[in-house]
Amino acid sequence: MSKVYFANMRATKHSESLVKKLSKLFYKAGFHEMLNPNELVAIKLHFGEEGNTGFIRPIYIRKLVQEIKKTGAKPFLTDANTLYVGTRANSVDHITTALRNGFSYATVEAPIIIADGLTGKSYIEVPIKGKHFDSVKIGAEVMYADAMIAVSHVKGHTVTGFGGAFKNVGMGLGSRSGKQMMHSDLLPNIKEEKCKKCQRCTKWCPADAIIITDEKSIINHEKCIGCGECVVTCRDQAISINWKSESKIVMEKIVEYTLGVVQGREEKIGYINFVMNVTPDCDCCGWSDKPIVPDIGILASKDPVAIDQASIDLINQQEGIKDSALKTNFEPGADKFRGVHPDTDGQHLLKYAEELGMGSRKYELITVD
Repeated sequence: MSKVYFANMRATKHSESLVKKLSKLFYKAGFHEMLNPNELVAIKLHFGEEGNTGFIRPIYIRKLVQEIKKTGAKPFLTDANTLYVGTRANSVDHITTALRNGFSYATVEAPIIIADGLTGKSYIEVPIKGKHFDSVKIGAEVMYADAMIAVSHVKGHTVTGFGGAFKNVGMGLGSRSGKQMMHSDLLPNIKEEKCKKCQRCTKWCPADAIIITDEKSIINHEKCIGCGECVVTCRDQAISINWKSESKIVMEKIVEYTLGVVQGREEKIGYINFVMNVTPDCDCCGWSDKPIVPDIGILASKDPVAIDQASIDLINQQEGIKDSALKTNFEPGADKFRGVHPDTDGQHLLKYAEELGMGSRKYELITVD
């Protein structure tokens, strides 16, 4: 069984705090042992969309930065740019949003480096053996890092049911074109009425599938490979994003992208899940709804499957909060995320990850006082 370390919300002594408990989790999980002096350590987190309040508070990230620095390693905060048009679709807006949400150097004592560059085109294509992909496009700066700690806010999600370590790493660190490939099995189309004939997309299409003339703007689907480069290149939103895909397929693709990030360096990656402010929707939203269960605590592990499974189990053990987005499954033991998103089964993601040998759904939960 994999070990998952857990710190609950109680402060039984005046000297206790969740920030100090996070420090204890760092050492109990053995994260200090996987870091060496002068190594570059990526702290993968979600900075939150502008208007969102569900993201992890910077005060926790600062404590993590301080503990990493004690090992002599050099931490930096990172995330990859978003596919959708919001406040984090390019590095300028992304860093601005992070600063506005409190992730300044003065607050967290570490710099921000966006993983996939200025416009989402800085990625490394990593070969994998998956059901859907032979290779995945991962933000380059994370792949250049010597180690990584993924810090995830556990919450609900419309497509995957829940978002935890896998959602944070797999979807979060995919380049913008990689995110397109995860979200959709359909090929993009050009909206003629929005196309300004600039032909930027044609320069980036690796399959020469785009035809732009004075008379027409089309994508040849017989040649298109669905890489998504055109979608992220167009500045006029003239190339439509196809979000439609089966939920389980999206989950499997997220797992395969996570595999691309971690394979071959599993011993240099740790995971921390904040099971607090469990909102029904992702932090990519420009708002945060009422939590669906009471705050539970913080978990740490070197096994992404085990920590996500433990997070779900702890959430399901709670009684659901009335007058929240929960429609059903209020009673302890019931699946809370299906009570919000009844058409999704988040357990499918973890089953597939276990099949790929990425961890175990069986775990030992160890409480850290």
